Amino acid sequence: MIFRRLFERLAVSAAMSLALFAAPAFAGDPAIAPAASVAAPVTPSRERVRMNQRVFDHIWNEVRREYYDPHLHGVDWNAARRTWRPVALAARDDRTLYRSLRGMLDLLDDEHAGAAPPAVARRQDQLRGRRAAIGLSMRADRDNQDIYVVEEVREGSPAAEAGVGVGWRLIADGVAGWTPEQDVIEGRPVVLALVDADGAARPTVLNPRVMEPRPAFVADRTRPGLLVLKVEAFEQGLGRWMGEQLAGVTPDIDLVLDLRGNPGGRLMEADAVLSCFLPTNRAWATRTSRTGRRVEMRTTGGCGELTAPVANDVAVLVDNQSRSAAELTPAALQEARRAVVVGAPTAGAVLISRETQLPDGGRLTLSRADFVTSGGVRLERRGVKPDVTASGTAEDRRVGRDPVLEAAVAALAGAAPEERALSIRAAPL
Repeated sequence: MIFRRLFERLAVSAAMSLALFAAPAFAGDPAIAPAASVAAPVTPSRERVRMNQRVFDHIWNEVRREYYDPHLHGVDWNAARRTWRPVALAARDDRTLYRSLRGMLDLLDDEHAGAAPPAVARRQDQLRGRRAAIGLSMRADRDNQDIYVVEEVREGSPAAEAGVGVGWRLIADGVAGWTPEQDVIEGRPVVLALVDADGAARPTVLNPRVMEPRPAFVADRTRPGLLVLKVEAFEQGLGRWMGEQLAGVTPDIDLVLDLRGNPGGRLMEADAVLSCFLPTNRAWATRTSRTGRRVEMRTTGGCGELTAPVANDVAVLVDNQSRSAAELTPAALQEARRAVVVGAPTAGAVLISRETQLPDGGRLTLSRADFVTSGGVRLERRGVKPDVTASGTAEDRRVGRDPVLEAAVAALAGAAPEERALSIRAAPL
């Protein structure tokens, strides 16, 4: 499962963290004339127009042929082409081109349907390798597509050395400095139009340098009687890693699976995670393709080297940026009464999608199938409702507090281990 919103979380840390994940904030308002927001005042070159045309036509045709809903949610796709093709062809750069492409794709009103420009695709390809970085993780503002909010500053990074703080905002309007459509290259200074937490302008120049990647999966054993498994994304190897972490866990250890900010990933890795906690052959979802064919998803028992699911108490942490596989997983555990879900309602973006490469090196992500849980719940637009609601603030992050994790610890402390173990044994197949 690959996910549309490649700009939602902008990570320019050592590993570019989660690369770029697009946001609902980037969704264009269909009521606004596209030319008013993305018209190019400078005439593009002939080569640029030809490439714009190839990219636009590729996307328009693929949506028409491959989108999971053959009726395209009632959208007049021919009318969309007449409206958006001239805008795309007139684009002078990747920023204006991909805004027009997203404007057309937003007509589908689908969190997974989106296009990422070449620079974003390159960051995604280099997700877990050494690369030039500045050390910031940011999230797009929901009300303004030109603003990103700093969520994390990596220790020892150029951003940390420059004094950039959590809660600062990046103005990425294409006028004052760097924007997500541009690469981050070692030795090439990056000019950031930042505004601090007090609203003061803080224009900052950072010099990217090569840093080691941050791991996709982290196990935290610093708290007595607690194992916290932080999963940044459902990437290849997650099931094997989970099996390794759980292999020697004693029954008195509580488990926390942290899926906050997780955009999803591979469907087979979601199955592997569920196999760590649910019996083999347990139904957990049903997928429906464009043709209407339904396939029931059942756990395959692929949790690394584990031969049986663990019986420890489990809490799953989620937030409004937990998407797709990071929603299906807590939903399945919640329906099986196998885990307590703690945090905020998830994004409600769970369609099965797949990426294809565009002629300019960018990427199209498009929904190819629908999903409902084993209980018949369609999570798209609905999301997972936590059993325990909890949230943190930017101030909490600045001082190292984690109210959501604390709420999970409290919930686990009140659990009845024998009842939870019984629910595993008695779970229907």
